[in-house]
Amino acid sequence: TEASKLAYLGLYALQHRGQESAGVASSDGSRVRLVRKMGHVADIFDEATLAELPGQIAIGHTRYSTAGDSKLSNAQPILIDCVHGQIGICHNGNIVNANEIRDRLVRAGSIFQSNSDTEVVLHLYARSQAGSVEEAIVESVTQLTGAFSLALITKDHLVAVRDPHGFRPLALGRLNDSWVVCSETCALDLIGATYVRDVEPGEVLIINDEGLRSLKPFPPQTLSHCIFEHVYFARPDSEVFGESVNEVRTE
Repeated sequence: TEASKLAYLGLYALQHRGQESAGVASSDGSRVRLVRKMGHVADIFDEATLAELPGQIAIGHTRYSTAGDSKLSNAQPILIDCVHGQIGICHNGNIVNANEIRDRLVRAGSIFQSNSDTEVVLHLYARSQAGSVEEAIVESVTQLTGAFSLALITKDHLVAVRDPHGFRPLALGRLNDSWVVCSETCALDLIGATYVRDVEPGEVLIINDEGLRSLKPFPPQTLSHCIFEHVYFARPDSEVFGESVNEVRTE
């Protein structure tokens, strides 16, 4: 039941990745709840706010806007309810075919609430005719082109996705009998979790009560790590793309 607290602490360690807005979504197995505001992690979350986010699954995000304005409607996680149930999303990267997908969706009747590229993923999910949550997620993310490390939450799933080029980092960790995914290993360090491995490029990790399953729905692509992670975004004490940021910077 401490998931939202751990997500908050993880965001605290990752505050350097974005200072515009922050948010956490959590699920207690029946309902996903969300708190997101403009500002810094420490100013948004306190004991009372975290008490509004019960449950054993949580995702969180700090935003540094690259696509979409700096305003509350673009803050993440973005949470929707649709035919497949509730789903929340956090995204690091840039979806280069977002405008193309968005134009197609708008012409087909979709109503967008934000101007961030992340929202298109939720529309693709909501429109999917797939029979299960997992299939609908896979069908949605495989239509994307660009850089996307994603953390998604449903009432009973935590899902992690990394684009097939592996542009942006995504690490998998273990805390007691729980799984953790995050952009940088410094978040694992702060909550006392152990780094297991990186989520592989093109991998979709499905985490639920039955444990962790790995899917590889993307066709193989050339690997292309974003150099800015080592030069600019990441904290020196993190491991990114399997290498110490501090050592890479020193070199």
